[in-house]
Amino acid sequence: MHEMVMALGFVAGALYIASHYLKTMIPLRICEIGSNILFVGYGLMYPSYPTFALYGILIVINSLRLNEMVQTLRKVRTAAAGDLSMEWLKPFMHKHAYKKGDVLFDKGDEADEMFLIVSGRCRVKELNLDLAPGQIVGELGFLNPEHSRTQTVECVEDGDLLTITYDKVRELCLQDPSFGFYLLKLTSNRLLQNIRKLEELAERNSQPAPA
Repeated sequence: MHEMVMALGFVAGALYIASHYLKTMIPLRICEIGSNILFVGYGLMYPSYPTFALYGILIVINSLRLNEMVQTLRKVRTAAAGDLSMEWLKPFMHKHAYKKGDVLFDKGDEADEMFLIVSGRCRVKELNLDLAPGQIVGELGFLNPEHSRTQTVECVEDGDLLTITYDKVRELCLQDPSFGFYLLKLTSNRLLQNIRKLEELAERNSQPAPA
């Protein structure tokens, strides 16, 4: 029995060490939960009740975090295959109120965050393009090598916006590569939208003026 208990402890320790070599969060959490379960068995059989209590608590914490990440991954995959909704991203964002006339950022400013419009409307000044609630703005700066704003965006109505820093976006990309794919799809959609707007402006400008 003593040898079995010691073997259980060594296997649990090996799984715990292995979890630190995993680069993605979901496999890491699964590996840690397996290690926690074995340590609970070790603490109960040794017996070592502090070990039993500690890893019992860690099972609960790791299970909760694993469930959060699985739910987020499902939402990302659903959104990536659908209408580019950003509802799933709200728990990672912070709410701010803006007034009509407030400028979110000017073209050329340093970019360090992006915004989700909850209420009110914003306008891309260079394109005279209105952005409605549910749309995201400022994501192009994340992919810009110079990390600068490509356009000026101002509020044309009072409203609330959610913000998320690029550092948090990078963290989400590292935790789940699917988020990086989703962000690329979102950014591509915005670029295509801007191109269509520029084509419309060029077409209008090329038409002869009425007498």
